Amino acid sequence: MATNQLLFFSAKPYDKAFFIKHNKGYGLQLEFLDTHLGPHIVNAVAQGTFAVCVFVNDKLTAEVIEQLAAKGVKVIALRCAGFNNVDVEAARKHQIRICRVPAYSPEAVAEHAVAILLTLVRKTHKAYNRVREQNFSITGLLGFNLYGKTVGVIGTGQIGKAFCRIMLGFGCKLLAYDPLPDNEVKTLGVHYVSLEEVLKQSDILSLHCPLTSENKYMINQDTLKIVKDGVTIINTSRGGLVQTHDVINSLKNHKIANLGIDVYEQEDKLFFKDLSEMIIQDDNIQRLMSFPNVLVTGHQAFFTEEALSQIAEITLDSVYRLSLGQEPDPSVLLN
Repeated sequence: MATNQLLFFSAKPYDKAFFIKHNKGYGLQLEFLDTHLGPHIVNAVAQGTFAVCVFVNDKLTAEVIEQLAAKGVKVIALRCAGFNNVDVEAARKHQIRICRVPAYSPEAVAEHAVAILLTLVRKTHKAYNRVREQNFSITGLLGFNLYGKTVGVIGTGQIGKAFCRIMLGFGCKLLAYDPLPDNEVKTLGVHYVSLEEVLKQSDILSLHCPLTSENKYMINQDTLKIVKDGVTIINTSRGGLVQTHDVINSLKNHKIANLGIDVYEQEDKLFFKDLSEMIIQDDNIQRLMSFPNVLVTGHQAFFTEEALSQIAEITLDSVYRLSLGQEPDPSVLLN
């Protein structure tokens, strides 16, 4: 077995550039495939491959993990924080170690959430298109101040914490919900309350939590009944936190005034691909993009030079240490 071989799936040109650059200090043997990892392609893994490196839309089911184990794979390296696409128990059963990047430039995602928010509430995307057509009318571009608004933050890990800092700078009142409140967040002036109170009191809701079996579809027809009329919702975490059909209904009846998403539950069929010459079959995403008060970006919140550098460095360091029989930082390990 080549104990320094690392095979990438869902690899884009920027992945290759950053990982090759940062690999100079590790000397791992890198191979890149642009296809995503799933049952259809797992046989592409050569016998004796030490580690596979995957991203958010790769599907590491029990079946896939069993086949990886049969090929001799010892490590699954997630170049992201979330791991809802990995059967962790199956990996543990087959003695495959899993490492991830739990905190890569949290400011990158937090700042993108704020960028989406500002774009929606000040309609800068519409203004940009207007003036390019020599239309300088501001009718229809009325927005609202962030100052003084109540912002609800669901999830106060590193990204949620960074988001809180930014919104406090706008003069917002911050409410938060997290099963594990953070004392540092409290000292910033953020008030922890129940999830129900966050939903009831917030003018703006921003999701910054991992997707688990407990919180799937936390934004649904029932929770949307208790949010404020005219709420703005931002999701840069995981698409499965939001029940898309219920959100569409709430947009139609004006319960939701603005929706900004960088993630989508069925994004594996759409995001990171150029579909400009194709007819998209997903009616929900087409309906969402038809609303004038909805902004969709294609899972780019993480996409900064600083974040990509940290992702490459942390991933390579973890795989390198495991290849030597050493333990990486405990924070990166899932098993």
